[in-house]
Amino acid sequence: MRVYLFVIFTLQCYTSIGAHSKLTIDEFFNATSFQSVSLSPNGQHLLVYTRKPAWDLNSYDNSLWLYTTDGSKKELITTQYSVFMEPKWSPSGDWFFYYGNDKVTANSTDDRELYRHSGNKDSKSQQQIHVYSVTSDELLSIDIGKATPSALTWSATDSSLYFAAQSTESTEDADRLYEAEWKDVIEYRRRKPNYGSVIQRIDIKRKHGKVSVKLHSIKHVDFIVSDLLLIPSEHKIVCVSMPEMFENLSDIDLYAIDLHDTSSLIRLTNNQAIETNLQLSADGKHVFFQVYPLKLENETFSSAQPQLYSIDLTNGHIAQWGKGFQGAVRDYSIRSEGGVFILGQLGTNVHVYIQQSVSQYACLAPGWHGSYRSISSSKLEQYSSAAFLYSSFDRPEEVYFTKHIDGLPWAKPVTHENQLLATRSLPRAKLYRWINHEDNRMIEGILHYPPGKLGHKNLPLFVLIHGGPSEASMNMLHADYYTWAPLAATEGWLVLEPNYRGSTGYGDQFLNEISGQLLSRPGRDILAGVDSLISDGIADPTRLNIGGYSFGGFLTNWLITQTTRFNAALSGAGPVEHISMWGTTDFPVYVNTLFRGFPWEVPEIYEKESIMSKLNAAKTPTLISTGTNDIRVPADQSYILERSLTYLGVPVKLLLFPDEGHTLSNNPWHGKIKAREELKWLAKYDHVPQAKVET
Repeated sequence: MRVYLFVIFTLQCYTSIGAHSKLTIDEFFNATSFQSVSLSPNGQHLLVYTRKPAWDLNSYDNSLWLYTTDGSKKELITTQYSVFMEPKWSPSGDWFFYYGNDKVTANSTDDRELYRHSGNKDSKSQQQIHVYSVTSDELLSIDIGKATPSALTWSATDSSLYFAAQSTESTEDADRLYEAEWKDVIEYRRRKPNYGSVIQRIDIKRKHGKVSVKLHSIKHVDFIVSDLLLIPSEHKIVCVSMPEMFENLSDIDLYAIDLHDTSSLIRLTNNQAIETNLQLSADGKHVFFQVYPLKLENETFSSAQPQLYSIDLTNGHIAQWGKGFQGAVRDYSIRSEGGVFILGQLGTNVHVYIQQSVSQYACLAPGWHGSYRSISSSKLEQYSSAAFLYSSFDRPEEVYFTKHIDGLPWAKPVTHENQLLATRSLPRAKLYRWINHEDNRMIEGILHYPPGKLGHKNLPLFVLIHGGPSEASMNMLHADYYTWAPLAATEGWLVLEPNYRGSTGYGDQFLNEISGQLLSRPGRDILAGVDSLISDGIADPTRLNIGGYSFGGFLTNWLITQTTRFNAALSGAGPVEHISMWGTTDFPVYVNTLFRGFPWEVPEIYEKESIMSKLNAAKTPTLISTGTNDIRVPADQSYILERSLTYLGVPVKLLLFPDEGHTLSNNPWHGKIKAREELKWLAKYDHVPQAKVET
């Protein structure tokens, strides 16, 4: 009897442990996303920027939190933090600045699109930069005028900082004359009289308990400034120029301003790439920056994937970091003892690498498999402590802290915002590899099995295609409308996320192989993966579905012209007509780069990769979604696809999300409704033969 009772008790225990509840769509979209983490120079405090749906307000709470790394304190600074600008610590670590509302309010929303074209529009209200002391809880709110700041940085001390904002000085008369002549007419491509940015310095003086603030104009530059960094040892400011429209990548470069002679503007780089994320080296003589080369066959950079570079300000020499690393650099942080920590993506994982000098190889730091993100390290300690974001297939993203990088496997979570997801019955995921026999290329993807069905056969398949194309599906758990494979798997679908040709993390050649074949080659990679799953008996050949967002929508649009084997398709913000896409997007250089030229230079490639000329072959019921204010993939592309499929008699539905750009980031209901309707669409057309489909 005792043995019997023991067995029953043991079974009950295992049942209670394993019987997790099903993950619901409400729980999935109620998750907290982390936008950034920033560790103080002394490693004692941590700033965490979170984003969480405020459903009743049709908006988001963009909250800035202050933590002590010993776990003794957690303080909410504001729920109306500025989305586009990260907070930054002062040199001592006693202060930090942030841009946004200074009061915690329960019933207000912020303008998340304020910076979209900050260089050509003014806010009507007075703008403020807030400076907060972690030692005295003192908050200073500094008026900086009506122009929205585009970049901020500290000086060499806690008593001053620099910022860049749209130029407004000495232009009132010019503006008045211009408006009198042109009224509300826009002269396309002509810059307004006040175009550009003014870099200013804020001096803060504290004496006898009183605080005084004074602004000094440093220099006007003829471009929008997207990043600022002071170089005390060289008495220079380094900034990054940013155009309103990405037509010429040489418009994005690093510049230096000599503070002893501000009339000079020195161009530090001149290349076909996007530079971003400036940080100063431990010795104070080198500026580090990330580079995103868009020329797939470029001569300037040795890699076509995102990489890390530094420039020596004493001689202008530029060097690439990450020696020996063949993947993509996702982020980095300066080591206090010299060198850098690199977050490097290889395949579906992002790990931490250490490089002590530019001449040495990057070494893998032992840690967890999964995806590390947004690393930040202390600057004043002998051995750098570090904070970072981390997630994996079955571990939702949280903030972690370690006193030393050698303790990475034992890092402790600082936040517990998404632990509800970990208590649910999550899908099991694993890597899946197949061969594209056209050229015997090995392709890799991620398979998400429905809960409790790992290893099962003959499952209904949904192929979810990532965007980019220079991106990748990775070992992580992010709950949003874009990376929603776990939610689809929870609803019973076997989900394949293919890392087709053009994806990062598999070497430069793998990425470059889509040049001139931007749809056909990745499309064949994906179809080969579907064939392999069927051949292995894993996928049900009668229950195949496909979808994706951005470039994933682009490939979906292509694939429904190549085969009728899919029961349903989901096209999110996907281009469909190449020439009009090139002519209307804010990123035309990427289009003509992928096609190897302009439409009149390589018309044969535009025709070979054409979707429109092959669209009469499409039979797959397609759900289309787009933001009405999308300028990356203009909404016109979705209208063209919807009209075409309607005239062809193919079942189609178009969802329009008002006041949304390409990232659907303004209203949390939009991403949730998108996923909800896509799941309904998959269910509606599952098992429905194409010949019997009705509109």
